[in-house]
This record gives sequence, structure tokens and C-alpha cells, in this order.
Amino acid sequence: MKILNFTKRILLVLFLTSVGTTFAQIKLPQLISDNVILQRDTELKIWGWAANGEVVTMQFQGKNFTAKTNGNGKWEVKLPAQKAGGPYNMTFNASNTIEVKNILFGDVYLCSGQSNMELPMSRLADTYAEEIKNANNSKIRQFQVPDEYEFTGERDDFSSGSWKEVNETNILEFSGVAYFFAKAIYEKEEVPIGLINSALGGSPVSAWMDKESLKEFPKFYEEHLKWGNQSYLDSVINSEQKAINKWYGDLDKKDTGLQQEWFKTDDDKTSWKEVEIPGFISGEDRNDSAGVAWFSKTVNISQLPESDKVKLHLGRLVDMDYAYVNGKQVGHTGYQYPPRKYEFDAKLLKEGENEIVVRLVNNGGITGFIEDKPYHLILDKDTLDITGTWKFKQAASMPNTPGQTFIRWKSGGLYNAMIAPLQHFELKGVLWYQGESDADDPELYAKTFPKMIESWREYFDDPELPFLLVQLPNFMEETTEPQQSSWAEMREVQRNTDLNVPHTGMAVTIDLGEWNDIHPLNKKDVGNRLALEARKLIYDEDIISSGPSPADWKIEDGAVIVNFDNLKSGWKLKNGKNPGGFTISEDGKTFHNAKAEVLDDNTLKIYNNKIKNPDVIRYAWANNPGNANLYNQEDLPAVPFEIKLTKE
Repeated sequence: MKILNFTKRILLVLFLTSVGTTFAQIKLPQLISDNVILQRDTELKIWGWAANGEVVTMQFQGKNFTAKTNGNGKWEVKLPAQKAGGPYNMTFNASNTIEVKNILFGDVYLCSGQSNMELPMSRLADTYAEEIKNANNSKIRQFQVPDEYEFTGERDDFSSGSWKEVNETNILEFSGVAYFFAKAIYEKEEVPIGLINSALGGSPVSAWMDKESLKEFPKFYEEHLKWGNQSYLDSVINSEQKAINKWYGDLDKKDTGLQQEWFKTDDDKTSWKEVEIPGFISGEDRNDSAGVAWFSKTVNISQLPESDKVKLHLGRLVDMDYAYVNGKQVGHTGYQYPPRKYEFDAKLLKEGENEIVVRLVNNGGITGFIEDKPYHLILDKDTLDITGTWKFKQAASMPNTPGQTFIRWKSGGLYNAMIAPLQHFELKGVLWYQGESDADDPELYAKTFPKMIESWREYFDDPELPFLLVQLPNFMEETTEPQQSSWAEMREVQRNTDLNVPHTGMAVTIDLGEWNDIHPLNKKDVGNRLALEARKLIYDEDIISSGPSPADWKIEDGAVIVNFDNLKSGWKLKNGKNPGGFTISEDGKTFHNAKAEVLDDNTLKIYNNKIKNPDVIRYAWANNPGNANLYNQEDLPAVPFEIKLTKE
């Protein structure tokens, strides 16, 4: 018993010592660090932690600001509004001294949502090679919020993070959308632009909502409480990880190609079947199951490249791949969405025949090479097309991969870890690109998204905090026929949010998507269109910031006459002489293609001679509308819309 008591006393001393160490010295939040950009023209809170009752002094521009920590060891000083500019330093003194260097004052934007906001410039390196090569602007900076979640409460700080300036190296980490937005605003306003990149691929809107807001949505609220049980959360993670590891372990053991080293050039592949690439192997060939298939292509090289490095572009593959050239692995990607762009040592190549081998793991469903993507071997200035006939062989069949809970996407988790620590940090506005993960229930999103905006504004104590959102782009198979589409419904929800929630703006991207990729590469135009919305909404410029949108309408002799806004200079019709992309219905259920005629610079007549009593008209109402060609002279596309002509 004495030994136990002694041990307890030692543990207590160690605990108290650790607590004392934690709060004895000044600690600043990760955001307030070297290279930070602080919001101009508004009073700022500068905060941190120290020992209880300790007096902290902040020195800035020859003035001292003092604060005393509260019972929780937190202190806060208020800095009067500062004009745009810098660089400056701040010094904090108490029992220790901290200096924050190279501070700028400018406009700070929170950039959030899912993967299309998160997508870094490194993924766009080929698309924007010159942009990256010439990147050099120390007045555009990004803070990368770590991808983390928390269900037990709101965090008061990030676990890591630093501010980085735009240069040829750092730009690769910047959000593509956010970077091009910042560049466009900087060129116009000439003030420093700070970007806080807090986004996570695949995340639904409920993951970004706070606990109090979730109470209005019982399903999400109960989910949030459920994952707040740390022991339960840990047990699910451990169980699922164990199952996944076993699945891949069993796959490797069953993979004949791996055991027999089919990636080697001396392996006899004469008995393998043929498949046209890009394309997919049949369900029969893969035994209608998950598993692994191997693919091989022989490429003839007449002259070896002079450069040290060459590139292999394998478009997009379903699902996970291992790529080999002449028996050596040159690349690996763990899931289907990233483009395969592998750089490798040119010494692997030889004059004459060279073999490319791909080991493709299928988690369940189709497997193969996505169409309309680049499949090339790039040697100096010579690009070899590697599409066409390949050989393949199924090497293992498996049940589908074990299900995963994706806890990081559960309700409230991302808000607590990736938004809550920003509470005292002043913002100019929010950029939001999200919705793909909620597209299966647009009706619910019509309630959750506005609620999220409202709650963020309350949390940041700014009821007019501007929200600039990106409407979903065109995606999936193109069509010109009437179609029921949850993506179209989601776009309409986003449009109505923009119309009905004050201090919002929306960038229309119905022409910027890719039919075969949920991550389209054109992020420059997305950023530029967001910047136009910001220039009008936030910087009060008198400009046309978006494409034609319906303003009012009437019915005349079975035709619908619609007047549009944002047509100061008139229409621009692309890919045709007449407006396209309209459908019409008498009952709101069965839709028919409609004709449209330009009556004047801002008015269209929409009709179908078989429809006498129109009830609903739609524009660009499809996953990927192939005949939506309405623009204004500013080259901005018309917003997709639905108009219900009669009152319910």
C-alpha cells in the first residue's frame, strides 16, 4: 500500500509539473506565426495562452499592448484597425519572449468545402506549368489547416500549420481554386491576400456544422454524439483497419501475377487476352468480382531521349494501380481519382521494344482505363500514344473490399477540428466549393447549407460575412434530352441559396466540368469567376459578375417570356444560332425539349407547340447538359434554373 501511495504521489507531481510547463510560457495559436496575413481595416483580437494570472505584453509599431491571463490561462489583446501593408514584426513578452516576423495586413479568406477546393496546384502541374514556373508573389500566402476531425468538443487551436508565400515551390501546396482567386483579387486590389485552406475531400456539409446547428437535424445530431464516444470510435477504426489489412494481404497471396512476377519483361504473355485501351474488361473476365488484373503494352522506341527524366501518363484508372516500365515500378496510386502522371529515370528505356505493365486492383465493380484521358509516354518533345490494343489477364478474384465508415466525414467532426480554432481570426469572406457529396439529397441540403452559413456567421460574430459558393459543374455522360438529375436539383438549391441568403455570391461552372472526372482541371476559371463575385459583392465594383439569370416571366399564348439580368451588352450564343438547353412541362413531371427565340437583348421566348399550358420550364437541367449555350458578352454562362410557372 505504501508503494502504491508513493507511486500516486510521484504521478501527481509529474502531472502538475507537466501542467505548469504547458502554461508557464507564452503560447501563440498556430495561425499567429511568421508570415501571417491579418485582416486590414478592422479591430483585431490577438490571443494566446500563458500561466494563470500572468501579464503578457505585445509590442507592435512602437506601442505596447498588455493583457492578463484568465483562469483558463488564456489572454487577449485588441489591436486597432491597420491599413494594408507590411511587413511588420510583433514581439510578445512574459516569462519568455516570442517574435512573429514578416506580418502583412490585407484581406483574409477562408477556403472550405471538399476535394475541388482542396485540390492542390501540384495536381494541376501540367495544366498550369507556366503559372507555376513563374510564381513569385510574397503578398499571396496560404495557411494549410491539417486534415483532422474531433467529436468531443471544439478545439481552440490547430495541431500544426504555417503560412507560406507564393513561389515556384510553395505554390504546389496551394488550393488551385483559391490561388487563382487570390491572384485575380490581388491584381485588382493590390493588397495582400491571405488564404486559409480548410477543406477535405468527400466531406458532406454536415461535417462542417457545429453541434448546436446539428440539433435541428436529429439524424446528424445523434451521429455526432455517437462518434463522441472515443472508445467506440477507436474500436471501429481498429476493427475496420484490421479487416482492410487482411483483405489486401489475402489479395497479395492470391495474386498469381505478383507471385510469378508478371511485371518482368521476360514473362510470357502470349496467352493473355486482348482489350482496347482506354476501356474496361468485362464482368465475365473478372468473374464479376473484385480482385486484380494485369495489363501489358509493348512500345517501340526508335531513338532514346536526351533528358534524364521521362513521363508516363496513364489517365485515370479504376481503382488502385502499380505501374512498371521494363520490369521496374515507376508509379503507384491508391485510389481511382488522381490522374496518373509518373516521372521516371530515362535509363529504364532502351531502343526497340519497351514494355509497360499495370497491376490494377479492383475494389468491386468495373475495372479498367477511363476514356477521354491522356495515355502517353513522353520523351523529350516526342509523345508516344499508348492507347489501342493491350493484353490483360485476371490474376485474382476476391469479394468486395470490406466496408469503411469514413469517420472523418461524420457530422460535426470537421467543424470542431478545422473551423472552430478560427473563431477569433478576422475574415474578409468565405470561399465554398462543396455539394458533390450531398447531391443524393438536394432537398435536405436546401436546409443544412443555409443553416451552416448562418451558424458560421454567428460563430465569427459577423452576420454579414460574405459567402462565395461554386455551383456544381457539368459531370457524367453528356445529354441533350430531358433528364431527371440530382445534380441539376443540387444546382437549383445552390441558386436559391444565393438568391435567398443575404451577402452571398455564386460562381456558375456549368461549362467547366469534365464528363469523366469529378475533379475537373480548369480551376483558373473557377477562381476567376469567384473573384468577379467578390469584386461586386465585397469590393463594391459596378461590374457584371455572372452570366444571364432569370428575373421575371409571363405566359403568352402557351409560350413563356423570360426577362434576364446580367445582360448589359446582350447575348452570346455558343455553338449554334439559337438558344439551346431548355425543357418544358405541363405537369412538372414529364418534360419535353423546348425551342427558344431571342426577342431582345435580355428577353427569350420559350415554347413547345405541343405544350399549351406550361407549368415548368428548365434550363441546363441535366448532369451534363450538352446544348446549354447561353452566355452574355462578358463570356459568362447562364445559370441553370427551374421556374415553376404556376403557384402550388
